[in-house]
Amino acid sequence: MVRTHTCGELRLSHINKQVTLTGWVQRLRDKGSLLWIDLRDRYGITQLFLEEGISDAALLQTARSLGREFVVKVEGIVAARLSKNDKIPTGEIEVKVSSIEILNASKTPPFTIEDETDGGDDLRMKYRYLDLRRNPVRESLQLRHKMAQQTRAYLDGLNFIEVETPVLIKSTPEGARDFVVPSRMNPGEFYALPQSPQTFKQLLMVSGFDRYYQIVKCFRDEDLRADRQPEFTQIDCEMAFVTQDDILSTFEGLIRHLFKTVKGIDLKEVPHMSYADAMKYYGSDKPDTRFDMKFEELNKVAQGKGFMVFDDAALVVGICAKGCAGYTRKQIDELTEFVKKPQIGAKGLVYIRCESNGTYKSSVDKFFDEIELARFAQQCNAEAGDLILILAGDQDKTRKALGELRLHVASQLGLRDKNKFAALWVRDFPLLEWDEETKKWNAMHHPFTSPKPEDIPLLKTSPGDVRANAYDMVLNGTEIGGGSIRIHDRTTQQQMFTHLGFTDEEAKKQFGFLMDAFEYGAPPHGGIAFGFDRLCSLFGGADSIRDFIAFPKNNAGRDVMIDSPSAISEAQLKELSIEVKK
Repeated sequence: MVRTHTCGELRLSHINKQVTLTGWVQRLRDKGSLLWIDLRDRYGITQLFLEEGISDAALLQTARSLGREFVVKVEGIVAARLSKNDKIPTGEIEVKVSSIEILNASKTPPFTIEDETDGGDDLRMKYRYLDLRRNPVRESLQLRHKMAQQTRAYLDGLNFIEVETPVLIKSTPEGARDFVVPSRMNPGEFYALPQSPQTFKQLLMVSGFDRYYQIVKCFRDEDLRADRQPEFTQIDCEMAFVTQDDILSTFEGLIRHLFKTVKGIDLKEVPHMSYADAMKYYGSDKPDTRFDMKFEELNKVAQGKGFMVFDDAALVVGICAKGCAGYTRKQIDELTEFVKKPQIGAKGLVYIRCESNGTYKSSVDKFFDEIELARFAQQCNAEAGDLILILAGDQDKTRKALGELRLHVASQLGLRDKNKFAALWVRDFPLLEWDEETKKWNAMHHPFTSPKPEDIPLLKTSPGDVRANAYDMVLNGTEIGGGSIRIHDRTTQQQMFTHLGFTDEEAKKQFGFLMDAFEYGAPPHGGIAFGFDRLCSLFGGADSIRDFIAFPKNNAGRDVMIDSPSAISEAQLKELSIEVKK
């Protein structure tokens, strides 16, 4: 090796040792007779020291010619620092330099390579290879590496086998839009990049590989946001001869293992909640349970008093914000404006203050007296000093709006602490959901999800009431994984395709290979997939997944560093039998 040590490992025990270091110049401090250089590599920073009259004149000249991000090789003797720096592990030592070799010069970087940089998102994305030198980004990728390591360790210990599945597959009409790849050898035909390895992992179960996993790249051509990328990574798993509870137990074990080995946290046993209860009490199928603030239905105490907003509503529902009775009128007006935003969709907000003296003040005093307001407080388990916030209207829209208000208020109160973790299993999702535009049923998860056995008769009479043998894991209000027990027989799978509007011919064309496989002894099986990028960002306390991906895309799906996607030549298009209209 060119170096004897990294820039992060020298300590007092190395004093008087001759060392060779390599790295990038972080900064240079020239005080005339004294010169200090901070040398950085992936492992840390070591201070270098030169002195007029002691260090060679040519050496000092070379040192003074260095700029930020120059790549250098340095030799010298380790010495104790007079002025210690307790903020870095190497802060008790420095290296008295005897030689400097410039391995490569550097232009002045477009932003500072420091924890708190002056570079905006666009600039750092364009020069991502420089951004990756910064500690926060490097630490995010090191966290990702450790999580992948520990995932493999846990699953290997349970006899799972890692199998790679194809990347060039067949386009299917379900789910998000596919990325497609033209086939030169089959003119006019296309591969698709996988949105998940779903059918392949099921075929592996048919093949007798009863425990499969893969940390796999997947692709979806969909609109982007902070927690989405066109290419993303899943921890993809499948098991044969298991029940739903077996899967939940196994993969709850994985998440608890990751928390213990990566973050040193003993995660509590993960509670279970039905989809129906999640929607009823939180207005979301991925509730944030780090704090309480559950919904209370108020129709019985709210209706019949002449207040038409309540009387005409299918649902009157509220939350209790503990200790918030002191909110000013301005603060409540801001909450009202929040719920009236188009993306939230409520028409207004009703509040009841539970004053410290035991009285009540509300925006509906005209319609409700003190005794009646006390009934609201009792229903919401509100005490003196609390604030009750109430919405009314259509059931689904009102629950969704109150769910957003609940999160908004919790954020204001500091209840969504990124260093606190609450996991939850949500179960018993609806199997199908009705699409008003297409006037047909769609699979809520995917068409291979098994219905609850006891609900199968409802497929013919009341498909909207059929529950799926499906489950999601939620962490801090974010879905991090989901899966289901799969259909494993041809008859039920054919029936599912029929309910989704497939003709027999369409089902055979798209998924005939899977239904044929089910006739050759397919075992009962089920699985789950975790969003690996999202899981890493939650472990790292970040809102965006980008810093946990080495080379991410921006919100337009572009890699601005390599300028991709880009046009290809007419010759390439012709070779692929693609005609572009001009």
